[in-house]
Amino acid sequence: MDTHISCLFPEILAMIFSYLDVRDKGRVAQVCTAWRDASYHKSVWRGVEAKLHLRRANPSLFPSLQARGIRRVQILSLRRSLSYVIQGMPNIESLNLSGCYNLTDNGLGHAFVQEIPSLRVLNLSLCKQITDSSLGRIAQYLKNLEVLELGGCSNITNTGLLLIAWGLHRLKSLNLRSCRHVSDVGIGHLAGMTRSAAEGCLSLEYLTLQDCQKLTDLSLKHISKGLTKLKVLNLSFCGGISDAGMIHLSHMTSLWSLNLRSCDNISDTGIMHLAMGTLRLSGLDVSFCDKIGDQSLAYIAQGLYKLKSLSLCSCHISDDGINRMVRQMHELRTLNIGQCVRITDKGLELIADHLTQLTGIDLYGCTKITKRGLERITQLPCLKVLNLGLWQMTESEKVR
Repeated sequence: MDTHISCLFPEILAMIFSYLDVRDKGRVAQVCTAWRDASYHKSVWRGVEAKLHLRRANPSLFPSLQARGIRRVQILSLRRSLSYVIQGMPNIESLNLSGCYNLTDNGLGHAFVQEIPSLRVLNLSLCKQITDSSLGRIAQYLKNLEVLELGGCSNITNTGLLLIAWGLHRLKSLNLRSCRHVSDVGIGHLAGMTRSAAEGCLSLEYLTLQDCQKLTDLSLKHISKGLTKLKVLNLSFCGGISDAGMIHLSHMTSLWSLNLRSCDNISDTGIMHLAMGTLRLSGLDVSFCDKIGDQSLAYIAQGLYKLKSLSLCSCHISDDGINRMVRQMHELRTLNIGQCVRITDKGLELIADHLTQLTGIDLYGCTKITKRGLERITQLPCLKVLNLGLWQMTESEKVR
């Protein structure tokens, strides 16, 4: 008996269509009525984020999205009222407004006028007109929010964080990158240090404070006391924190990733404090901390030897530091030592001999390595990623 794809049950067609990319899912719906019906099965669109340009009225847009079970939306350009989206998708789970520069407090206020219990993820990154007023609306009506992205919202202040701490008790991830008005007071609100006014966001697991220039070691004290469930902490470019602050972080047993990139006041002493605590870090980034040297590698080998990822780009480390570290770092998978100009072939040979589980290494700008050291690295059995960048060899040295 002849068989044809048209003979397949709709459930089988839907299963096949689920493997297509978004554009092709739309195309198969135009082939015939049977394929259209199968392509509208909610399993086909599970997890898909609709990317929309909101320009002119389209009465069929939101009913079509709801029929397919789509609950995640990214607005690429916003020329209509945001309330148009909220009213059209009452069960929305994720709303990405990143880069919608024309979004204002007024526009957001008209959209969020009642509770939206389904909304779990809200991205307002680079919505530069948003202020604390909008955070008041969010805290009042989005009680179930778990992820809030505010990176680049430079008008946010400590008052906004107080509102978040008052209303968003289920928040697990918060990005405050470049919110430069935020200070220790605001972090205290998040950590529940002002219980009379706000309970705090004590369920936070991911916190990004990159480039929050007003933060000091007091913020780290607040974090260590109140945010005990924190797993990932990004403090990169926070020039106000110092070695003393590392004492507060050193006993956060839930923390598995710490980013201190370009924190100019972190030195070997800070790494000593981290290593002497009870941390179980899996990832550490101290790139461009120019006070980090070989002694830090000795401390890491003593107390942070469970690391799987270590970034030391542009730190003042040498082959001697590598020698003091490699024998204890059996679980290390990624090592970034780009622009560490004192590293030579001897250091690469030590890495090749002892860090046999490495899957990735960054040697960008390591100008003292030669073909000999590189050949040893390329023999690592698990290596998948090798970044050389500015590294150069003479024509006669090039590996063929």
